Amino acid sequence: MKLVTYQLDNQTKVGAWREDEIVDLSAVAPDMLALIDMGANGLAQAQAQLEAATAATPLNAVKLLSPIPNPRRNIICLGLNYAAHADESNRVKGFASELPQFPVIFNKATTCMNGPYDDIPYDANVSTKIDWEVELTVVLGRSGKNISTDEGMSYVFGYTVMNDISARDLQRDHKQFFKGKSLDGSAPMGPCIVTADSLPDPHLLHLTSRVNGVTKQDGNTSDLIFDIPTTIYHLSRGMTLLAGDIIATGTPEGVGFARTPPEFLKPGDVVECEIEGIGVIRNQIGVNGG
Repeated sequence: MKLVTYQLDNQTKVGAWREDEIVDLSAVAPDMLALIDMGANGLAQAQAQLEAATAATPLNAVKLLSPIPNPRRNIICLGLNYAAHADESNRVKGFASELPQFPVIFNKATTCMNGPYDDIPYDANVSTKIDWEVELTVVLGRSGKNISTDEGMSYVFGYTVMNDISARDLQRDHKQFFKGKSLDGSAPMGPCIVTADSLPDPHLLHLTSRVNGVTKQDGNTSDLIFDIPTTIYHLSRGMTLLAGDIIATGTPEGVGFARTPPEFLKPGDVVECEIEGIGVIRNQIGVNGG
């Protein structure tokens, strides 16, 4: 299934995306986190509702929101998780070319959350070095701690697309990732969550980003340094992961700051992030701070 959070007639609902229409699932759960909390029973009810539905709303009549508009806690992110991206980052910073031995983990504030087609705020008084990063993003379906790599995939609810918008000057100034990764609206996500059973091999997906129609990143999740079960293993060691947690797995090479000369997003630019089997998110960089 492709699950969505959408707005219709000033009401926010959870639904299933079927071809060019949306089937209302609000009789099953009031929102995506509640549906996730229902576990396998919730998914079974959602599937039954989808199969039985004779009425649906045209896709173009609804506004798609982030699948999880209000996460329970900060988005968990991995940095330098593609070898070529690690190389390009180290080269620009003047570091020796080497791969991380352990996942590089940081987080983005919940106020980063943004819709799949909404504008990304831009304030030149805060940052003028706004960069793009397409990322396969995992949504957990249940809570757990000290999860083995053999068990890891059984904790996955589904997958979505995220653009890990990054203020590179703030990253540089503050030395840590959090501030430069956490500007309001800097995590556009969606357009849906594809349930784990509908995406059999998340480690073999083509992912791209484009700016004003020009391809900037062109990679494959087969190049992940730390795959999904290994990531879950490391994150859950001594730390409880929660149902509904969002884990962004890193970005391939081709980011703006590592280009010659460097490239950054500016007001009016349109950035698209696409992952095979999931979909495309498309966001304009806001004009006048919007």
